[in-house]
This record gives sequence, structure tokens and C-alpha cells, in this order.
Amino acid sequence: MNIEELREFCLSLPLATEYMPFKEEYLIFRVYEKWFAVIPMNDPDLKISIKCSPDSAIELRERYNSVNPAWHFNKKYWNSILLNGDMNDATVKQWIRHSVDQVVGKLSKATRLEYGALKTW
Repeated sequence: MNIEELREFCLSLPLATEYMPFKEEYLIFRVYEKWFAVIPMNDPDLKISIKCSPDSAIELRERYNSVNPAWHFNKKYWNSILLNGDMNDATVKQWIRHSVDQVVGKLSKATRLEYGALKTW
């Protein structure tokens, strides 16, 4: 998966927006103003950082060589996935959706219900 495919997928998720608050160093994807994915733009390797449940974060690190604790994030929740590593594109997309679910799951009940009506997975 290249950066454009990754970007298109993230933006295809309901209510997803992108922004770059730190000059052009990081491309941030969010729903309801909450981050669910971060792509470092100056890294020579294409990576994406995503939010996970604590158990899932550990499981992914143990299962895939391309998954590590995310730099500058709470390592209990955030993983960095090296794209074109040992995780296939479909699995990367599955974990990006999981990240959205983690973010939305922390919002108010009304917001969770609103988002649930838009969700396609």
C-alpha cells in the first residue's frame, strides 16, 4: 500500500478528516476531532500509528515484526505499523478501523450511537 492508498482509505471512513497541525511533519486523521491515525511524512519508511486496546496492542507487537510501540505516544495504546512489512493491506485496514472504534468508544453515548449508524463494518 502506498501513501495515497492509505490516505484514501482513512478518508473513506465515516466523518474522517485530515489535518497537519505540526507544519508538514505529520498527517493526522481524526473523527470528532479525536486522532485515530498518524502518518509521519519525513520518515523514509511508510508507517502509520494507530490506537489499539491495550491487549490488542501487545498482541500485534508479538505477532508482527512490522509493529512496534508508537514513538511519542502512550505505548499502552498506540502502535506503529511499518507498511509493506509482514502485515498485509487488508489487515492494516482492519486495524485502522479498530483504531476508529477505540476513539469513538470513548465519546458520549449519543455520539457513539450517531457514529454507529454511519459505520459500515
